[in-house]
Amino acid sequence: MTSAGEETVLYKEPGSGPAPLLWGPLFALVGFLSEVVLGGPTHPLAWTLVGLALLALTSVWVYARRRFLAVRLTPTTLWQGREPLAVQRIAEVDDVGAPVGATVLGGGWTVPRKYDELPLRLDDDSVVLAWAMDVEALRSALHEARRS
Repeated sequence: MTSAGEETVLYKEPGSGPAPLLWGPLFALVGFLSEVVLGGPTHPLAWTLVGLALLALTSVWVYARRRFLAVRLTPTTLWQGREPLAVQRIAEVDDVGAPVGATVLGGGWTVPRKYDELPLRLDDDSVVLAWAMDVEALRSALHEARRS
């Protein structure tokens, strides 16, 4: 996963895919088709507006998830949301305990819901909490990044 001038991406979680953008328009289509099948009056303009409104709301949700819940690891940088952490600062990945009050990468108070935490010891002996859906894959990718 590289392009001209970019680093190799060792691990990536986008935060959200584009599929949720279809939910609103599909809901509106089902509503319109149910009016057609039931033989009552149809409201194509209303259903179109409902589909567009739901698409707009969902696009904001997808954008936020892609911006704040994305995880990306290159050989030099671990990105958690919008926060970068230089890989060279990571001193230890395995067998690190998570003390109470450890800083969560990405700027949140806690690890995002539905994500697992991965405690990392930094070069200044502090512990931070990285997070990912697949912590074991992130851990192995961090080992690979630290070797290179």
